[in-house]
This record gives sequence, structure tokens and C-alpha cells, in this order.
Amino acid sequence: MKHTLINLLAPYFEILVIILDLLCVFVLLWGIVVAIKDFFLSERKRPSRKNAVKEITSIRSFLGSYILLSLEILIAADIIDSIVNPSLQDLVILGFIVIIRTILSYFLHKEIEDTQREQLAQESLIKNKEETRNA
Repeated sequence: MKHTLINLLAPYFEILVIILDLLCVFVLLWGIVVAIKDFFLSERKRPSRKNAVKEITSIRSFLGSYILLSLEILIAADIIDSIVNPSLQDLVILGFIVIIRTILSYFLHKEIEDTQREQLAQESLIKNKEETRNA
């Protein structure tokens, strides 16, 4: 019964995998477009170099979050695909893909967190300097 149900739903799952793949590409492209737009707006303002570095770091974090989201969508699509079309070779390939994407996701996430921590530390330092001047 279970195997028959999966066979009946397989075409719908395959369509879902295609939709998820397209969604992944859309999310990634959208993040790139917005990051490029933000970059050019930032450069157009001609901020000081310190502010420029801060804004570029923020843009990198933003883009990294979109890359992470697109990777997660791809992993979900691959899992669904391997459930619908299970073969040992596909499962091994899926395993390697998930491992590689998970490692990429981990390091991107870590970089985003480090960047946000650095920004908060810089903002706190600037705030403390301003309070010291005003006191």
C-alpha cells in the first residue's frame, strides 16, 4: 500500500522538486540583485571608509543569509527526490551533496554570526566613545 501510494504521488513530488529547484535559484538571484543594489547605493553615498566597510560587511551578511536559504531549499529538494526515486547510487550521491552543503551552510552561518558580532562590538565601541565625549 505504502509503495503504491508513493508511486501514485511520484509525478507530483517530481513537480515539487522542480518547483523547489526553481525557488532556490530565484531566492539566490533575488539575494544577489538586492545585495548588488545595496552595494551601489552604499558606494553612491560615498561614506567614510569605516562606514563603507561596515556597510559592505552588512551586505555580505545579508547575501550570505540568502545563500544559506537557497542551500537549505536545495537540500529539501534532494531529499524529496531521493525518497521518490530511491537507488543506492542516488542515496550515496545525496549523502555527499548533503554533507558538502551542510559544511558550506555551517561556515557561511558562522561567518555571518562573526560579522554580526563584530558590527555590534564596533557599534558599542562608537557609542561608548560618544558617551565619553559627552560626559
